[in-house]
Amino acid sequence: MFEALTPVSEMLTRNLDILSRQPLLVCGLLEDNLPGLLAEAGPAPRVFTTDFRYFQWQQAQGLTDIEFGTSPGPSAAAGLLLLMPKAKAEAEYLLAACLPLLAAGAPVFIAGDNKGGVKSAPKLLAPYCGQVNKLDSARRASLYQAELTTLPAPFALADWISRYPLEEEQLQICALPGVFSAAHLDSGSRLLLKTISSLKGRVLDFGCGAGVIGASLLKRHPELTLECIDINALALEASRATLAENQLDAKVYASDGLKQVSGKFNHIITNPPFHAGLRTFYHTTETLLSSAADYLVPGGSLILVANAFLPYPELIEKSFGHCETLAATGKFRIYRARR
Repeated sequence: MFEALTPVSEMLTRNLDILSRQPLLVCGLLEDNLPGLLAEAGPAPRVFTTDFRYFQWQQAQGLTDIEFGTSPGPSAAAGLLLLMPKAKAEAEYLLAACLPLLAAGAPVFIAGDNKGGVKSAPKLLAPYCGQVNKLDSARRASLYQAELTTLPAPFALADWISRYPLEEEQLQICALPGVFSAAHLDSGSRLLLKTISSLKGRVLDFGCGAGVIGASLLKRHPELTLECIDINALALEASRATLAENQLDAKVYASDGLKQVSGKFNHIITNPPFHAGLRTFYHTTETLLSSAADYLVPGGSLILVANAFLPYPELIEKSFGHCETLAATGKFRIYRARR
């Protein structure tokens, strides 16, 4: 999954002499073993990721200096390399979280796909750096370089939590930058919640995002035992905040697919992801559909919303022997399968 170098990293290999002069703090859209290349060229980097799957993979590769969470630990860093994430708001968040660890004059680099927002690097760095230079451009990717001149304020996660009301459910949703359903309830989740009727027992919210689905289910059925999982640390923190804001209780934890989940559920509910970075990515959902039955009690159900064009009914039928369409619009389908 992370084995091949991305075009961004291929471009960065042309600049290892500059990037490896000091042990950089590396964060953002990490999709390959760029940290290993930096370590081979100079002092090993310190890696911070909000992606639990990437964290697990790098640990398995033997990388020890890697942190998973909403922000890096407090120890000082010699410089920063930000791999441009999909959402500009997340880039702003990561800069605010990481730059306070640097001293004045420290190098700051931003790299990314030209179609992925990296051209906004000068504007992103303007509050912190006097001059931003474009260092390289190749493989439809660019690298920008600057020096930290304005020391930022200490990072406070609470400053980055946004809120919006979910009036149908009388809920307040909390979100963080880059998290799915961060600004409003998406139409797929809205259809899913409209379609789901009574639930009972132990329920898994797979890919919980900002906690919209889980909080709504708990509000309707307070007796549920709910678990919320995601690979994104910001999503997990947003879900915790949403639950706390609405005086609801659930177990929220990181899981790569269903790997960190134990026991069986009465229901698995999901609006599964099919984008990873700038790429369309079905692996997570395909793995879920093929293994979900093993995590359901007899008679338990998998209920999901998906874009109508996705070939999920065939995958569900292959695993469960059947697939029921509960609702459909021009864009979305709600599927259910029982064990």
